[in-house]
Amino acid sequence: MTPELKGFLLVSIVKLLVVFTVVMVGVALLTLLERKVSAWMQNRRGPNRAGWAGLLQPAADGLKNILKEETRPGASSRVLFLAAPAMAFIPALMLSAVIPFAAPLRLDFDFTLPLLGRFVHQGMMPMVVADIPAGFLFVLAISSMGIYGIALAGWSSNSKYSLMGGLRASAQMVSYEVAMGMSLIPVLLLTGDVSFSAVIREQQQTLWFVLPLFVSFFVFAVAGLAEINRLPFDLPEAESELTAGYHTEYSAMKFSMFFIAEYANMVTISAMMATLFLGGWDIPFTTWDESGTVLAVLVSHLFFFAKVFSWIFLIMWLRWTLPRFRYDQLMALGWKFMLPVALAYIMVIALALWGMGQLGWTAPGTRAWALTAVSLILGVIILVGLDRGAIVGGSDLRRRRLAAAAARTQLAGRPGAPGMD
Repeated sequence: MTPELKGFLLVSIVKLLVVFTVVMVGVALLTLLERKVSAWMQNRRGPNRAGWAGLLQPAADGLKNILKEETRPGASSRVLFLAAPAMAFIPALMLSAVIPFAAPLRLDFDFTLPLLGRFVHQGMMPMVVADIPAGFLFVLAISSMGIYGIALAGWSSNSKYSLMGGLRASAQMVSYEVAMGMSLIPVLLLTGDVSFSAVIREQQQTLWFVLPLFVSFFVFAVAGLAEINRLPFDLPEAESELTAGYHTEYSAMKFSMFFIAEYANMVTISAMMATLFLGGWDIPFTTWDESGTVLAVLVSHLFFFAKVFSWIFLIMWLRWTLPRFRYDQLMALGWKFMLPVALAYIMVIALALWGMGQLGWTAPGTRAWALTAVSLILGVIILVGLDRGAIVGGSDLRRRRLAAAAARTQLAGRPGAPGMD
């Protein structure tokens, strides 16, 4: 093994340990943050007994789950019942390994350790555990694996409540996963590459994609909420109908693993939003963040953390603000609205890029501003149409539509009415 390969392996192991430790600790603290956010919105205190200002509450909850008795339904499938939490938990943690969390760092070292030999590293070190060329395609592929854990959890429990929750979760995640994947094709059309580093580099040169690809941003944001089963899309865990959904029969740490997976997926979706549409670790209106110094890396990481944290806070805010969708509304929004909009937007962006090429508008800045104008106009039309209840309406709108249909039927049945011979 060459010294350069040893240096690469050493750096990768260190990044792996740091990133997964931060993710696990951060996911635990997010449970406290959500309880604090809900308490703030409901004008109460929230957890404030375990530790200073409740900071040890996640540790107390974890200790409680470790010490609780493990239970398993007698008629359940033992192997699948035990494997399902791991199948939901492992893909959620794998996703954090491919997202850049800071600007590259210039790292040069050359040293020798007893029995291990010489370690060498020269040049820029990307601040990501695995800088793979597949980029967000890897995230979409691995995130889809979590569906199997949820579906198997519902089926292996041998409970009707759990089975219905697992079926709902599978249908919901598959439905919105299609729209999510389609919403990222315009990003590919603009960058010509699927790696996160290339996406960030393109946004550094022009505009953050939240402007030129606003419709993709909107579709990805809504589909991301549905993918992680958060309100208003938490139909698999509808307490009023299914007790607790697919994890009703789970207890202790197996029960906690589903929640750890949910919060880890929330961090991943927020990080993808920040990377794909908000410039990632890029600091706007400056170029010194690419200098490779320790200060540049730290400041760029703070900017990335602020973007991710802002989106996490918005997800929590929505949970304690919006009511839950009905299941027919959920499916209608995904198949009748999100997927057609994503497909139509792909054609619009492709035609716009082709038209600008014919007109000679090849400069990245000109192209970005032209797409911004097109996307904002389309975004206003889409949001106004969605707000009119044409696709997803409440029970009152549904009742008025049924009443109008009944009135038309009654009118058509009268002698001499329009349309009658």
